Amino acid sequence: MMRRQLSLVFAITLAACSRAPAPVASASRSPVVASPSAAPAIDLDRFAREIDQFDEADRTTPPAPGGIVFVGSSTIRMWTTLAEDFAGLPVLNRGFGGSTFPEALHYLQRTVVRYHPRTVVVYEGDNDLASGRTPQQIADDYRAFVRGVRDSLPNARIVFLAIKPSPSRWKLESQRREANRLVSAIVSTDPNQTFVDVGTPMLDAAGRPRPELFRDDSLHMTPAGYVIWRSTVAPILK
Repeated sequence: MMRRQLSLVFAITLAACSRAPAPVASASRSPVVASPSAAPAIDLDRFAREIDQFDEADRTTPPAPGGIVFVGSSTIRMWTTLAEDFAGLPVLNRGFGGSTFPEALHYLQRTVVRYHPRTVVVYEGDNDLASGRTPQQIADDYRAFVRGVRDSLPNARIVFLAIKPSPSRWKLESQRREANRLVSAIVSTDPNQTFVDVGTPMLDAAGRPRPELFRDDSLHMTPAGYVIWRSTVAPILK
């Protein structure tokens, strides 16, 4: 009896093993790659504390409406001489973190709209390219940024500072040029938008970034870099 039971169990097990196995992932298969058109995920609240600090500063010293708001990534945030460089103009620095265009859109009300500026100067796209976003996505985000400003501030002037060339991101040079070209084309259709080429003056005779304009990280600018930006941007703001 016992032998018969064991034989039955063995037969059932053998039959199960002979069935075709369920498909499983194979190490030899090509990895699944996201579509190039898909935007990389970004934690939109990663710089929330910096935005909260803007709120605190505004409660202490509310900026007057009708000024010139500079918004964007660390290149704007680290422009510590902004007030001196544009003396006599009501400039306000609202650069934060190492932000991207999606974050600029996310915080548009709190960094731009609530100040009711007459001019909005924006610098984004640098970190977007580094994070894998495409030139077309940057152009689309710029359009969304303009719409967001226009919805609340229909007469505000919008100034886009071209994405700068950086030694540490030189491999992205073709994408940088394409993103600037696409945004420049958008700007050209609206007399109340301005594209400022702050990048070309930062190149040497061979078309490479000038080392003296960059810090040791080969990304952020030295005071000499900001001197170029001031001289390029100042005529636009007057």
